[in-house]
Amino acid sequence: MGRLSAESSPPGSAEQLGFVGVRTIPPMTSHPKGATRMTYHLPALSRRRLLALGGLAGAAGFLTACAGPGGEENASASGGFDGPVEGELSFAHWRAEDKEVFAGIIADFVKKNPKVTVRQDISPSNDYQSTALQKLRGGSIGDAFTAFRGAQFTDIATAGVWADLTGQDLVGRYEPALVTAGAQNGKQLGLPYQLVFNMPVSNPELLAKAGYAEAPKDWDGFLALADALKRKGITPIAWPGGDAANAGQLLNVMVVNNAPSDDALAKVQSGELKVTDDWFLTVLRQYAQLRPYFQAGATGTGNEAAQQLFVQQKAALLATGSFQAAALRKLGATFPLDLLAPITTSADKARYEGVFNATFILGVNAKSTRKGAALAWLRHLSDPAVAGVYANGTAQHVTVKGVEYTNADLKAFAPWLARKTALAPRFQFTNLDVRGAVENAAVQVVGGTAPEQAAEAAQRVIDQKR
Repeated sequence: MGRLSAESSPPGSAEQLGFVGVRTIPPMTSHPKGATRMTYHLPALSRRRLLALGGLAGAAGFLTACAGPGGEENASASGGFDGPVEGELSFAHWRAEDKEVFAGIIADFVKKNPKVTVRQDISPSNDYQSTALQKLRGGSIGDAFTAFRGAQFTDIATAGVWADLTGQDLVGRYEPALVTAGAQNGKQLGLPYQLVFNMPVSNPELLAKAGYAEAPKDWDGFLALADALKRKGITPIAWPGGDAANAGQLLNVMVVNNAPSDDALAKVQSGELKVTDDWFLTVLRQYAQLRPYFQAGATGTGNEAAQQLFVQQKAALLATGSFQAAALRKLGATFPLDLLAPITTSADKARYEGVFNATFILGVNAKSTRKGAALAWLRHLSDPAVAGVYANGTAQHVTVKGVEYTNADLKAFAPWLARKTALAPRFQFTNLDVRGAVENAAVQVVGGTAPEQAAEAAQRVIDQKR
């Protein structure tokens, strides 16, 4: 039995209100010249837009005044979260690379709430995707937890594990347009915490050696860049084709400008579109064109091996996303980082410059006996000062209002906050079997399978699973 299909998306979902693939990251502002810290704010939404978003996540939650730093952390939770702020709290997530940063944030939280201890229950991202729901159902793991946007969020909602956060004061601390992925049926069930860019990380120094100070504006230009890098003895693209969680990230930028609509992948799941259609065959044919520009054995390469190629400056691009910046620094990268999204069409037909995602959805477990403490922990994470500690410590932008970014990589990626980017289409799938079939088609093509053959095989799986 497959998972929920796009046809069963609830009324009032982001997809049905037209937010799939729509850029919601407006221009940034910064401190005056000479300031050492930079703050990026989203401008106010129109009343009409705000009301539409309010239908998604609960107007009360969006219109709540933004609470400032140092809120009443010791106060008991209300609104269905009654219970003391005490006991051993389990915080379940998949970001092992964030463990130390969270440890510091936890220490600050416990100092303010001395009757609480917080344990991080961390699983690798692949395992978390497949086993988290089973663990969360019992309530002993993940009093507070995180979820991926898309299929996992939907499955957890169907199981009734999200506690409803609608109307809670902490909701008002987030940019309304960036937390729609945590809403369903007019309720704000979770709060996407991370704002990331799911497109290749680049080494500007290697690109400059190949004669490219700026990113190409079309597909032919991108292939020319890849060829120039290869002639310099540099692998153009390190791609973790053997790691399903990260191999599929490249699909976001390969699809976004080729797709006939912003919700094309959701329509593939519902059956309205097929991967044997011309537009997706174009995507697969472009993967075939990239074969000479990936590292040898790309389809069997794990994530860390691809990272090492990039860190050792043997590859100019790492086809994952901005969320790996901190890991790259820990592995020894000392050179500047940037982002570069391949434009898969001619310049005049490109609708988007890149993609973003709002994920790492924070929530409280409805099955927990410590919901008061779990809500207090989420309120702590939602403090702009604390969110800033997380953002700068992990090199990831966040969706909390008024956060100040001091991290050098976040400053380097900051121009993308103002560019025309689409919500990463890969996460439109709510059926992981369907998503796996589509992503595997790309892997098979890179491995040498003809695009038409890979598409037909994938479509057979989709027809069976949706």
